[in-house]
Amino acid sequence: MVSIASAVITLDYAAVAVFGGTGALAAARRKHDIVTFAFFSAVTGVGGGTLRDLLLGVPVFWVQRPTYLVVCGLAAVVVWLVGPGKGRLRVLLWLDALGLGAYAVIGAAKAGALGAPPVSAMVMGVLTACFGGVIRDVLAHEPSVLLRREIYVTCAGLGAMTFVALQWAGLPGWAAGTAGFLVGFGMRAGGLVWDWSLPGYPGRGELRDDQTETARARDPE
Repeated sequence: MVSIASAVITLDYAAVAVFGGTGALAAARRKHDIVTFAFFSAVTGVGGGTLRDLLLGVPVFWVQRPTYLVVCGLAAVVVWLVGPGKGRLRVLLWLDALGLGAYAVIGAAKAGALGAPPVSAMVMGVLTACFGGVIRDVLAHEPSVLLRREIYVTCAGLGAMTFVALQWAGLPGWAAGTAGFLVGFGMRAGGLVWDWSLPGYPGRGELRDDQTETARARDPE
């Protein structure tokens, strides 16, 4: 029987590999070399967990276990070999959704195990799930996942909240973790398929009109 700790570690490695793959795919879209592939993969794969550990005041996980960096490197090599093809952005988004669901649970679980209050554990889950993707998009000059219309941070928050709430209610860790992953991934999948989004600020159109008028004033036809 596989222990819960072993299952969490395996899931952690899988999430790092998936997020690392999204970083390498972002590098592929920009036609970078293999070194940049590996760099993007590592930054994306371990970025969220690094921020989480720094905020929790614990040793950064990949410094203690450099095999996480090896996993990121392998993910970069795999993308380098099989990455070219149509629909690369779509693959990136779905891999990112898988990683988001897993890391929202992993981040919250680690924070909770270290004694963080429930709300803090949920926030750590969100940061773990989202921060690596934010760094990836900034480095690749891609539109940030935070600025797209479909829900993203909300999915990580709901996944982490589901895990924390169910664990607080007394469910076993594996059951709460599975439920949290399914909620986070399911919500993100709905956003990708059906463009689920939260209502925007009602003044957005007015702001855009104001910006357009300002641009025209600066650059008259």
